[in-house]
Amino acid sequence: MVTLVNLRAYWRFVRVLYQFFPLIIAYWRDRRKYFLFGGRRSVDPETQRERADRLLDSLLTLGPTFIKLGQLLSTRPDVLPPAYIDVLTSLQDDVPPAPWAETRPVLEADVGEVDEVFDDFEREAISGASLGQVYRATYEGERVAIKVRRPGVEDLVEADLRAIAWLLPILLRFTDEARSFSVSNLADEFSDTIREEMDYSRERRMLGEIRENFEGNDRIRIPGAVDELSGERVLVMEYISGTKINDVDRLDEMGLDRSDLAESLQRIYLQMIIEDGVFHADPHPGNLSVAEDGSIIFYDFGMSGTVDAFFQDKIVDFYIAVANQDIDGILDSMVEMGTLSPTADREVMGQVMELAIADVRGEDLEQYRVQQVIQQVEDTIYEFPLRLPRNFALIMRVATVVEGVCVTLDPDFDFISVATDYLSEQGYREEGVRQAVESAGDQLEETARSLVTVPPKLDDVLDRVKRDDLTVQIQIDDEHDVLDQLAKRIAYSILAAVGVLSTAILYSFNQAPEAAIVAGVITLPVGLLLYRSLRRKRGVRARPQFTRQEMRRRRDE
Repeated sequence: MVTLVNLRAYWRFVRVLYQFFPLIIAYWRDRRKYFLFGGRRSVDPETQRERADRLLDSLLTLGPTFIKLGQLLSTRPDVLPPAYIDVLTSLQDDVPPAPWAETRPVLEADVGEVDEVFDDFEREAISGASLGQVYRATYEGERVAIKVRRPGVEDLVEADLRAIAWLLPILLRFTDEARSFSVSNLADEFSDTIREEMDYSRERRMLGEIRENFEGNDRIRIPGAVDELSGERVLVMEYISGTKINDVDRLDEMGLDRSDLAESLQRIYLQMIIEDGVFHADPHPGNLSVAEDGSIIFYDFGMSGTVDAFFQDKIVDFYIAVANQDIDGILDSMVEMGTLSPTADREVMGQVMELAIADVRGEDLEQYRVQQVIQQVEDTIYEFPLRLPRNFALIMRVATVVEGVCVTLDPDFDFISVATDYLSEQGYREEGVRQAVESAGDQLEETARSLVTVPPKLDDVLDRVKRDDLTVQIQIDDEHDVLDQLAKRIAYSILAAVGVLSTAILYSFNQAPEAAIVAGVITLPVGLLLYRSLRRKRGVRARPQFTRQEMRRRRDE
């Protein structure tokens, strides 16, 4: 089996290289602006979009693994330019289902004979995707949906992952140094992500946890899993039918308030991310429906993520800063989350954020959409390369897709207003105000103390300057004798050079051979001392000052 996978991987590698190599060269030219020789190269957005379309075609040609890769790339503005992100965002995982004759052995190997286990089973799949497909059946009198892993997809994915691993060093040679770290981590992240999505037992756990978090909430419906029939390759769950959330005409016929639906969807995701720390990460209209009573139905939890407490706090800070149009607060939260380099020019970044907010204000200064703000942030992230934390990339994608769905439901939907109301109801904004007041109080106390202590000290310094009696003492801490070693080597080098030159001059003129011999004898020990100094240390080495071990040692001392 391993040999077959390797052989398949070799073949896939050739195919992948054939598809991607022209794109790698083009992408390299887009980034470097030069190609072998010539002047500065300017790549217009239209050219980038054409290449992005070619990338999309290549991903679709290469099949399931690369469709998933394209979906992941669409969440990574730190890896691809905005034109590529725009094109890949349209990539839908909609693949014709495998024939029933091929799927049946997979299903029956896990749950048993279909006609014996189920009261009724529809052989025609109701949906198909790159990794699995969904069937409808009746189990113990209840309608159920059966998600089955696509036959043979495990071997294909493993072969493709090996091919990607072999392709990675080639790709890195054409990638600038700042972005190569992100690309390497993206490859590792993708292998973990696609394996998780193929594991339906993990999806069942995530589905169950999110369902439990919303227990008693009548605004959301999540199908329950049939545990006794579910495993790694098969997931059986309650079948809930509804109207697609973007079918606005049908929703109007049902008499539902679309503005209320948009607000409900936004609040559900705010709770998932800010409160619960586990969220459904694929909210496109195909995975969202609306029931007759107006509740929102969620499908397909294969793509899901978690948020730790630290990121939850920082996301809250970000939302509050955007709501308050606090540019410094936005930048601070982005730096703390790791989405913005601390070395980035804050003045330039502040101008970008101000323009982003100004662009989306419109006539009403309170009306602006977070999707456009995030788009500006993504553009800036590409210009200032850094690695996005995996789940934060998912959160950014969720925010933009959810906002798009909400605007489809209600063109006047105000994301910030809903988020602000939610944060206020949960007490986050009051907490932020309290912390700001405490911080201002601390600063006021320090200022008052400075007003008392600084003037006398400043007066003393000015008196010293007036008397020309001001001295500045500088002390260099050289506990590793670095300067001493450098001084010795410089001295040995000068003496050795003078000795060699003197010996050469005396010998060349042949007037005092004895003097040349004496000069050579005197120079030899100096040369040995210089050689010994260089050989023993192999360059000046100082102990790292900021390693964890060194800092711990200093703290203990």
